[in-house]
Amino acid sequence: MSAILLAGFGGQGILFAGKQLVLAGMKADKQVSWLPSYGPEMRGGTCNCSVNIDDEPIGSPLVTTPDILIAMNKPSLLKFEGRVAKGGTIVIDSSLIDVETSREDVNACYIPATQMANEAGFPKLANVIILGYLMKKTGLYDFDYFMDCIKASAPKAKPELGELNAKALQMGYDYND
Repeated sequence: MSAILLAGFGGQGILFAGKQLVLAGMKADKQVSWLPSYGPEMRGGTCNCSVNIDDEPIGSPLVTTPDILIAMNKPSLLKFEGRVAKGGTIVIDSSLIDVETSREDVNACYIPATQMANEAGFPKLANVIILGYLMKKTGLYDFDYFMDCIKASAPKAKPELGELNAKALQMGYDYND
């Protein structure tokens, strides 16, 4: 079972990233759930997403003790890091979060995803960069399988989005910390 919590500001692609994890799980015949939570402000407001991926039926879609936390802003890290299961993984966007996790019993991973996305010319794809890094660090899905899923999720009318997502995913996977 993988219980994943993705958190950040609205507009960072938190819900999109969660959907990509769930869609890949569905294609792999897993039991999945996706539960978004966001404030009324939308862009710029708080946003998080609970994702469950399991071989067995899922009792509740709400992730209260994540195995994996993706924190894309400082308030999210501070709010949710204490909930991560012992031995779990916290992936931190170090270009927006100027502190390290206080947890010593988790695997803390730092990637400057927003900075990387901005420098690469696709500022809205820091979320996909983080997903590539997540695949490398956790092996949640086989990278090539997840790459195919990301490409396939692009709208038929905009196949170029699939290629941009593929580039961002590869950047995250190739990042050396």
